[in-house]
Amino acid sequence: MKGWIILLAIAATALLPQLGLADALTGQTEKQPLNIIAVVMFLIFVAATLGITYWAARRTKSAKDFYAAGGGITGFQNGLAIAGDYMSAASFLGISSMVFLKGYDGLIYSIGFLVGWPIIMFLMAEQLRNLGRYTFADIVSYRLERIPIRTIAAFGSLSTVILYLIAQMVGAGQLIKTLFGLPYEWAVVIVGALMILYVAFGGMLATTWVQIIKAVLLLSGATFIAGAALYHTGFNIEALFTKAIEAMRSSPLTDHKNLVAANKNILAPGGLVADPISAISLGLALMFGTAGLPHILMRFFTVGNAKEARKSVFYATGFIGYFYILTFIIGFGAIVLVASNPQYLDLIKGTLVGGNNMAAIHLSHAVGGNYFLGFISAVAFATILAVVSGLTLAGASAVSHDLYANAMRGGQVNEKTEMNISKIAALAIGIIAIYLGIQFEKQNVAFMVGLAFAIAASANFPILILSIYWSGLTTRGALLGGALGLISTVTMVVLSKTVWVDVLKNPAPLFPYKDPAIFSMTLAFVGCWFFSITDRSARANREREAYEMQEVRCQTGIGAVGASNH
Repeated sequence: MKGWIILLAIAATALLPQLGLADALTGQTEKQPLNIIAVVMFLIFVAATLGITYWAARRTKSAKDFYAAGGGITGFQNGLAIAGDYMSAASFLGISSMVFLKGYDGLIYSIGFLVGWPIIMFLMAEQLRNLGRYTFADIVSYRLERIPIRTIAAFGSLSTVILYLIAQMVGAGQLIKTLFGLPYEWAVVIVGALMILYVAFGGMLATTWVQIIKAVLLLSGATFIAGAALYHTGFNIEALFTKAIEAMRSSPLTDHKNLVAANKNILAPGGLVADPISAISLGLALMFGTAGLPHILMRFFTVGNAKEARKSVFYATGFIGYFYILTFIIGFGAIVLVASNPQYLDLIKGTLVGGNNMAAIHLSHAVGGNYFLGFISAVAFATILAVVSGLTLAGASAVSHDLYANAMRGGQVNEKTEMNISKIAALAIGIIAIYLGIQFEKQNVAFMVGLAFAIAASANFPILILSIYWSGLTTRGALLGGALGLISTVTMVVLSKTVWVDVLKNPAPLFPYKDPAIFSMTLAFVGCWFFSITDRSARANREREAYEMQEVRCQTGIGAVGASNH
């Protein structure tokens, strides 16, 4: 353990020039007033989760313990953990702020993030548990060739994880910069160091319990904020919307050039997406991307059987649906209580104090004062810690289990070596996430997650769902179709306004849409179909014949417990 601490120290030292340490020490970095209550509650949570990590580390002896918590998590516990993994900073901070800024159209994100769960419940949960061991690549490579399929699946997972991590890091930096009095860069480093500790030492068991605790705290806090906002309108939703329209019309922010949402009527559509292609593309990314998120798919291997996997999705859907209803209320509540209050506005920049992702945080102060602000701030930070832990574990698993153990070593590797590779990968992913979190400081966190969902929907979901339900899928089809989805999504994202203009500072985007899923998903599915039906090789024929055996295990679970996939 001392060796890992030394590695973390070396990594942090290497990043010091990037973090502007001299400015922090000389006081040149602009700081906000320190919120003592938030700091104390945050430290209590960190201490508790580090205690859980120590407890989990003593019980993590095998690869199954590290990747899947030994398979001993119940359906209800896993449902809470899935909700904790899914209800990210982008959801709590980003969606509520998207509603605050865009009004009605912010609901697209709330609904989009939710509607993917019926697909997982009815089409995937049982099949994942019956066919897989640790990652979704286990399912895809069940009857297809191990090395190429695991390689493309691992790259799809890593691309999704990195983009998703950027959003969490941005949320962490903005939150701590506003409330804890620390520079943005140091907040990102703190999150990165903690997530590496959780994953490297506690594995899935520690990550699961961190997510469960965070889910309970976040649901409780969001319920209080939404309830308090409704209290100001007599618990009348219609009155909340009416007051929100009036508040936005009178807000000093409404006519500012930086507030794109100033359409005067925040209940009118068109503030976020103005054309059908963008709306459909965004919806597809959010809905099918959910079913391709590697850190969510991993959670179905932590339960004992397919029945518990179905229960997991049932409970998770309930918790997540309730939470997204709350985010919508919180967004409109922020318009009523925050948009016209100079205490929360930065009129020079035309944003909220701390940035436009802080609507929920400022609302918590408006309804509960400094003590509740401290609690919500700590909960929001706990949200980020829990989600980045799950993401880091998924990325590390893709490197160690899929790329190293199976693709490079052909499955001939001992568990201790594989676990050590996973810990090194967690360290590397943590450093990458810190660096990119700093570079993408100005992006809206909900939108950044939308990009991650587009990759999950285009690179991961097509080959996963086709490998389960289509006997005609071959290695060539999955490899080329998955590669088409991955490459096209990444290319379109880079050439869109988000990266080409906002990050690379070019005058105009080369790809006209922000959300590429409608194009990249189509390419992936068509590629999988075309390159499979034109594959006449002997290997392809064997893979088609093997589907019947896969279907028996997929539907019955015979051979799933304690059995290898190969």
